[in-house]
Amino acid sequence: MAETGEVKMYTDFKSPYAFLAFAPAYELEERFDITMAWKPFQLRIKGRGQRSVYSEWKVRYSYMDARRNANRRGGLMLRGPLKVFDTTPALVGGLFADRHGRFREYGGLVFEGFFRREFAADEPDAVAGVLDGMGLSGDEYRTFLEGEGMAQYEAIQEEAVTDNIFGVPLFVFSGEQFWGHDRLWLLEERLAEAGLARA
Repeated sequence: MAETGEVKMYTDFKSPYAFLAFAPAYELEERFDITMAWKPFQLRIKGRGQRSVYSEWKVRYSYMDARRNANRRGGLMLRGPLKVFDTTPALVGGLFADRHGRFREYGGLVFEGFFRREFAADEPDAVAGVLDGMGLSGDEYRTFLEGEGMAQYEAIQEEAVTDNIFGVPLFVFSGEQFWGHDRLWLLEERLAEAGLARA
């Protein structure tokens, strides 16, 4: 029997493609003998007026394309954000939720709230509110954000350099990268080839 595998999943809550990949990625744990190890990764995105016209066109296309994919999944709401967010507070909130075994629930709430424009991923108070709503402690999160959580987040940014992470969602299995929600089928193939499919 094959050993249990780990799949690293690098995401940022401001990426519509990471949102599209989120639920299907965790469903892989049900079909394969793997653990999905979530890793926060801060996308560095230029704001409006700092990008070339070509980059602006790419952003518009990306949201159109993401919405088409969302519509095929029952109409997930994907409203483009009105500014470029520094999602560090929400990403550290993910580490806090993960420490309590609740990341999958937290991630779903944060992604949905962010793309409905109902959640400010750059505001610690908004993150604390989500955690409080889950029955976790927003106050403990604030302490975590100021100390251990930020140190853990920064260490993972260094790990991302080692893993050559350049965008999200990006999955790493046995050193091999799979970039994008539309490459999950390739990851599935590799997991099957590794003998990790559940009976």
